[in-house]
Amino acid sequence: MREEYAIILDFLPHGYPMDRRPMHLKTAIAQAIGKKTLVLLELVPKKDCFLQPHEDVYIGEGKRDKVHHIVGRITPTKLTETARTELNYIIEEIVNKEEAKFVEFFNKAGPINTRIHQLELLPGIGKKHMLTILQAREEKLFENFADIKKRVSLLPDPEKAVIKRILLELEGNEKHYLFVKAQQ
Repeated sequence: MREEYAIILDFLPHGYPMDRRPMHLKTAIAQAIGKKTLVLLELVPKKDCFLQPHEDVYIGEGKRDKVHHIVGRITPTKLTETARTELNYIIEEIVNKEEAKFVEFFNKAGPINTRIHQLELLPGIGKKHMLTILQAREEKLFENFADIKKRVSLLPDPEKAVIKRILLELEGNEKHYLFVKAQQ
């Protein structure tokens, strides 16, 4: 699955500050997150194009209006302070906008192997919560995060659990990926 759109996290019109090359050799850089695959990307905008944090930009095939090319994936450690701060807000926005997709995860998640279930990979969800979720969804599928909270007692906030899991997956140290497209 190729990414079509990205959300800008930070825009550096003069490139990275630690880049020691002369000014005329530096290029503007934008740090972004893919809307579908949730991967962190480094983009080079078109000349004289200024991008704003939270702005959606087209990065798919064909003619792009604001992005010249995609440099590639980046790790969270390479994010600027601004991008790191914005990342939390933007992931929260994505999870809110795509609530149905993430609730569907609670409705369809299955076992990874005989010992661990996909639901257990969410922070704060252990065997007991996982079994309660499975039981509740058998009776009736969940409709939204509020429904999950209401029907599964003492469950940590499911929305926050999803956000935390996405942030963990972005670090790139996870064995299993639920929401972020894994590195090849």
